[in-house]
Amino acid sequence: MKSRLMAAAAIGAAALAAVAGCGSSGSSSASSNGKVTLTFFGADYGTGPSNSTTKYWNAVATAFHQAHPSITVNVQTVNWTDFPTKSATLIQNKQYPDIMEGNPAPPYAQSGLIYPVSDVLSQSVAGNLIPKFLKDGQYQGVNYGIPFTTSTRAMYYNKKILAAAGISAPPKTWAELQADAAKIKAKGDIGYGMPLGSEEAQAELLLWFLGNGGGYLSSGGKYDINSPQNVATLNFMKQMAASGDTQPNPGGTDRKTVWAQFAQGKIGMVLGSPAVIPIIQQAGVLKSGDYGTADVPGKTGPLSDTLGVHDDIVAFKAAGTSHQAAIKQFLDFVYQDKWQLQFDNEYDLLPATQSAATSMGQSNAMFAAFLGNITNSVNYPSLANWTSVENMIKTQVGQAITGNPAQVLGAIQQTASSGS
Repeated sequence: MKSRLMAAAAIGAAALAAVAGCGSSGSSSASSNGKVTLTFFGADYGTGPSNSTTKYWNAVATAFHQAHPSITVNVQTVNWTDFPTKSATLIQNKQYPDIMEGNPAPPYAQSGLIYPVSDVLSQSVAGNLIPKFLKDGQYQGVNYGIPFTTSTRAMYYNKKILAAAGISAPPKTWAELQADAAKIKAKGDIGYGMPLGSEEAQAELLLWFLGNGGGYLSSGGKYDINSPQNVATLNFMKQMAASGDTQPNPGGTDRKTVWAQFAQGKIGMVLGSPAVIPIIQQAGVLKSGDYGTADVPGKTGPLSDTLGVHDDIVAFKAAGTSHQAAIKQFLDFVYQDKWQLQFDNEYDLLPATQSAATSMGQSNAMFAAFLGNITNSVNYPSLANWTSVENMIKTQVGQAITGNPAQVLGAIQQTASSGS
């Protein structure tokens, strides 16, 4: 892991250097002969050089350049671990790329830095985006974020582990989940994997909150992180951990760790996205018939609304109108089904366009279950300070497992409300 972080830092430094000399405050260039060079800065979804996202974007950029010889796109990506810091540094230093993939749009829109979707995407292309995810990228009622890749969540369960513990079907309620986890523990395996470490605690937590009628926002769209329902939920999670029904130290365990343990056949149940599947396949322990997916258990029954997440593309205005037309041509090209499906098949994610989602659902039975959850999915808040709130949840909520859930959620709520 340490070597990956060091490599990501090196990539990030290269990205800063590449973007630094471009545009009015760091964006890219247009020459007098009508040729335009755009800069693209994005998150890397790969696990190493062999499947780096740079390869994907370079392939897109090359194909686009062949179709549009007057436009060149220079690509830089940064490992997800370092992406928040590196992208923030670019913005703070006014070294704006033309296009960025990976961050939510509202903070940039609030600062007047990015184009509305209608300025950089043809109407027909925008109309093909999944409406729920497109709406999340709005600021003051205007679409700014362009969803690029998406995902929903379900519960994975190990059929062999459940059967060995005398469990005939996956749990539908929290009481069933805890009882099943205890039975699995008695057989020597980990019952439920609960990742509340800093990698993606906000996802695990929201899925649990939804199961008790809670969430990050009130019905009026304001932060409600320390609602009575949410406090009760986190207390239940704390009690599960204290009873030994989860892996040791849930507050310090990252998602990647419990997903890997599930793939190795050591955990009975985890919540996850389609990205769990390649981890299972790579581990080589579980066959396709050894595991299944089910709806996420809630307090009184399965969730009708599960978590849906998406990573967006935004287009910066720093280079002015000389680049706007080129950005639009490139993004129209990017959102073809061919490139959507190539990306999502490579990284086991879901498309952001309706046509690509339909195509994937017809060809991939396992992914069809996740695609079916999109319509009723609940997404992260689109408030301008969500990124800061999200980072606070990631780094602090794990403390509640051995501390005071009401105090931890109260502190997060106070910070969220003061900046919203």
